[in-house]
Amino acid sequence: MCTRVLWNDSNWGVLAGRTLDWPESTEPRLVVTPRASRRHGGKAGPREVITANALDWESHYGSIIVSVYGIGAVDGLNERGLAAHALYLRSTELAERDPARPGLQIGLWAQYLLDNAAAVEEAIGLMRDVQLVMVEAHGHEATIHLALEDSGGDSAIMENIGGELVVHHGPQHRLMTNDPRYEEQTRLLEELDFSKPGPDLPIPGNVSPVDRFQRAAYFSAMLPEPRNEREAVASILSVMRNVSVPFGAPYGEFGVYNTEYRTVADLTSLRYFFELSTSPSLVWAELGAFDLSPGQPARMLDPYAIDLSGDVSGAFQPAEAAF
Repeated sequence: MCTRVLWNDSNWGVLAGRTLDWPESTEPRLVVTPRASRRHGGKAGPREVITANALDWESHYGSIIVSVYGIGAVDGLNERGLAAHALYLRSTELAERDPARPGLQIGLWAQYLLDNAAAVEEAIGLMRDVQLVMVEAHGHEATIHLALEDSGGDSAIMENIGGELVVHHGPQHRLMTNDPRYEEQTRLLEELDFSKPGPDLPIPGNVSPVDRFQRAAYFSAMLPEPRNEREAVASILSVMRNVSVPFGAPYGEFGVYNTEYRTVADLTSLRYFFELSTSPSLVWAELGAFDLSPGQPARMLDPYAIDLSGDVSGAFQPAEAAF
């Protein structure tokens, strides 16, 4: 599960927040990779899941991402101010594999676009010649959809519906949760009247994707103009905490999906904030603090380290690329 909120109408800058809700730890690692990093789009960790015509590439841009189960990126920001967020969408349906098209296992979808695109429109164009291939981890298929935004405030939501890639492109597409598909989420939102906000206005308060989508719309629309980055990050985090799933909250047939962590991508200042639900501290890293030139090692940080606090750019350690 999860929620993504884009704040692109502030005079201060462009920020995006997300929550990661899952029934167990996704084994997140913060990973910084430099330009010219080699990728194999057919591998999920050590497993080769695409044997014919897998997409291979060398990254144009450096990035910071959050890995998931060591098989891909679920969230991240690149040095050109493009951010990507992968969220669960049960209704995802990929096309039957066509070996004539370069195949990309879907867990690397976000990483592929962060590696190769400087803006949302460019990222959309990159998908014309690529075929996504399903992958599984810990007994779950990676049925995801993807939200993108860039430092200019542009946005896109990509969903694979009935084997076709459906793209909602434009700065007005600021919200994303889970099922139903985005088109239906916006239709349900339009049925509500939030024109007179106040303490007596009932708003959806449960943990379902529909309720979280509508609650995110209500509160994000009222964010005050920030005076600085500190206020901007605190503002969007206040919304992300509001749409987080408390520990033990029932989630229908899925059981319990607590919020494991929250992130904020500051696309204007190129800072990436991470808040683990079981940690007392918010941490962040500055992309400008890393040497992203070709030939530099990847760098990694385990956000579960309890002593982490504040700017942790200097705490990343050289490591093998996560994938």
